[in-house]
Amino acid sequence: MYANINPSIDIRLLHTTYLLLTERNVSKVAVLLGLSQPSVSASLKKAREIFSDPLLVRSGQKLVLTERGEEIAASLGAMLESLKNTINRTNQFDPGAVQSRMRVAAVNCFGAFLIPPLASSIRQKAPGISVDFFAPSEKVDLIDELGSGRVDLVIGNWPAPQQSLKSTTLLHCDIACVVQKSNPLARRGRLSLETYLDADHVSPTPGSSAFYSPIDGRLSQLGLKRRIAMSVPEYALIPAILAETDLVFTTARPYAEYIVEHAPANQLQLVEAPREFDQMNLYLLWHERAHASGANQWLRSVVRSVARRFDQTLHAVPTTSELLAAS
Repeated sequence: MYANINPSIDIRLLHTTYLLLTERNVSKVAVLLGLSQPSVSASLKKAREIFSDPLLVRSGQKLVLTERGEEIAASLGAMLESLKNTINRTNQFDPGAVQSRMRVAAVNCFGAFLIPPLASSIRQKAPGISVDFFAPSEKVDLIDELGSGRVDLVIGNWPAPQQSLKSTTLLHCDIACVVQKSNPLARRGRLSLETYLDADHVSPTPGSSAFYSPIDGRLSQLGLKRRIAMSVPEYALIPAILAETDLVFTTARPYAEYIVEHAPANQLQLVEAPREFDQMNLYLLWHERAHASGANQWLRSVVRSVARRFDQTLHAVPTTSELLAAS
């Protein structure tokens, strides 16, 4: 599409040509640009060669535009104005006036409590921006998806973010376990690492995909491995499975609180995870191609603002129901 464009054309030449066509005075344009008259005259000569037209011709004591010069002046004016608006668009971004669609990959254990207040904030501030949230899969190349523009942001909790992407840490939170209330482990305040490894576990991530699990990833760092007795395709299945089995589910504490709060009374119990797990980090990732995008910058700021409410390193964390009610 652009292969036949003359490589000698640049923005400076187009700007000078536009001023010559609108001012119709070489000396005045030279003063406006802080250039010498011979330099401006040389630009006019080059423009005449490029456009194959005199552009400016003598009529008495004045310079006037040729018919082709008038067309080019109008075209250059529109093009330069459009370019200026494009350059300044990030600073002028108005979320309330934008109509667009964005895609955000968000891990399910955080999405359950993070997406509702995030959705509320987006709808209040930018009703014209549609957002498709979806759970990332190990089968999807997120670097490629972000690089192609098919995905705008990724909210992930892997042991470490992808180094080839831009990222920021959204929050740090404790790790907790959830078990059936009648499970003997429910009577323990905190599980020891030995007890934890002796138990059978349910996970939304198969044991073969430890990279995508902050739990199995951390155990791998310690040279250990838990026994995943059952893996499921959806987080939504886990509360019902816990209520009917002796399995242990390990996750971010806010999500553990969320499923205990929303389970039928006296069915599930939260138990502290082994201290060796430390904290879980949640990352926001995006590609260089979208770094300066006004819409992407705005959405990143909204995600950070909402996530800050849950960050256990900043303040005492209210219950999930309180956070959702406050949104």
